Amino acid sequence: MRKKSDSIEKTSGSGTFDGGEPSIEEAAPDAAGSAAATAEPASSITDQQPQPLEEEMKTVQDRYLRLAAEFENYKKRAQRDQAEYTKYATERLLRELLPVLDNLQRALQHAQQSGGTDSLIEGVELTCKQFLEVLGRFGVRPIPSVGLPFDPAVHQAVATVDPQGRAPNTIVEEYEKGYYLHDRVLRPARVTVAASGPGECRDAPVKSTP
Repeated sequence: MRKKSDSIEKTSGSGTFDGGEPSIEEAAPDAAGSAAATAEPASSITDQQPQPLEEEMKTVQDRYLRLAAEFENYKKRAQRDQAEYTKYATERLLRELLPVLDNLQRALQHAQQSGGTDSLIEGVELTCKQFLEVLGRFGVRPIPSVGLPFDPAVHQAVATVDPQGRAPNTIVEEYEKGYYLHDRVLRPARVTVAASGPGECRDAPVKSTP
């Protein structure tokens, strides 16, 4: 009986059962090591490849920045268009008022030439002055013409005359005054221009301003 008991103790101390299989204490570390070895490659793959969520967030951020830039450009463009519209919104009305000013100036000129009463001349002069002041507050100003070189951008030639010592293409007479509206031509000045030579004098047809 003593020998059998010693045999059991030796077998128990060696960490194996009678069948030769390892004990639970020895098998557990082996399983943990195998799991760690299997997990390491997956961890390295995760570090090397970006996560789908990160890619989606980057795409959304890029799209947001692009839309924000496009909206900012649209807002600036709309502000410019609104300012341009406000600046020239009265263009049609002011153009319609110019013939009224023309008639006042002609009446003043006629009164001065025909010897009209001083009170009449003074009244028409005052009216013309006030009219021009009101137009000036809206950005209307006269286009210079007489004595200056002819500029087709702001002048309309209705006739040409003999230079008579004047420089060619010089404006010698103003038939109808022209006006700017800010930096835009509201109505071109109708003028008579010194011809390039004596043989080139001619009358140009007078066209109405649209």
